[in-house]
Amino acid sequence: MTSPEPDPLVICVAPNGARKVKADHPAVPLTAAEMAEGAARWRDAGACMLHLHVRDAHGGHILDADLYCEAMAAVRSTVGDDLILQITTEAVGRYTAPEQMAVVRAVRPEAVSLAVRELIPDADHESAAAAFLEELYAAECFVQYILYSGEDVDRLRDLCRRGIVPGNRMNVLFVLGRYTRNQESDPRDVLPFVERWDTARDGLWSVCAFGRREAACVLTAAGFGGHARVGFENNLHRADGSLAADNADLVAQVAQGGRLFGRRPAKADQARALFSECR
Repeated sequence: MTSPEPDPLVICVAPNGARKVKADHPAVPLTAAEMAEGAARWRDAGACMLHLHVRDAHGGHILDADLYCEAMAAVRSTVGDDLILQITTEAVGRYTAPEQMAVVRAVRPEAVSLAVRELIPDADHESAAAAFLEELYAAECFVQYILYSGEDVDRLRDLCRRGIVPGNRMNVLFVLGRYTRNQESDPRDVLPFVERWDTARDGLWSVCAFGRREAACVLTAAGFGGHARVGFENNLHRADGSLAADNADLVAQVAQGGRLFGRRPAKADQARALFSECR
């Protein structure tokens, strides 16, 4: 009796984040044109989704609907629908939950990442969040919930049970660490999340990690059936410790590692099919 073929590996590229600038690496993309220029290389290396941050005129993090639409149009002009475009709502200490929701409503993206701690920091925010998430559910937007700890997993499951988060299965990103100077994630950081998560019951999960063991962390997740987010947002180095030439370097090594698990890089339509099951 043969075992079922594992799901293809969804690789999301996070090419800039909210903090990296050209001084960190000259290949950090900051403009719509730079995003468009890199998109085909990231796709060809094995990515099927782009985690999109936009920057203001000074290179700073911003949540701006017009800039998102400009960047998305630029990327679509080079790769069409070959990449799922996921916008971020990351607050970086600047944006409130209502402001985060407002930009998503204005952009109406195919996919969005939402940090549960930011969107629903306490019970007072639950009602507004429930209405917002129901809108996204009805619009068939691919929502990815960002979780930082096992306790976050338990809270998200409770929010789902109480109907604040719609649907029965979710798409989540487990963050291995924090945005702190010299943060270095460890593959063992995956375990507290895996112990709490049941893929068949709870839904799809991915991992992102910080520092030079990024590839080791996300490939550990791949071995447990998870998916990967990699890129300059959290790491600038290849697995051997050398400086990556660009984001495609980081995507390519994870794509190759995934093949060793029998998990070929997912194409965008395959990822869309997997995400559609998280409802």
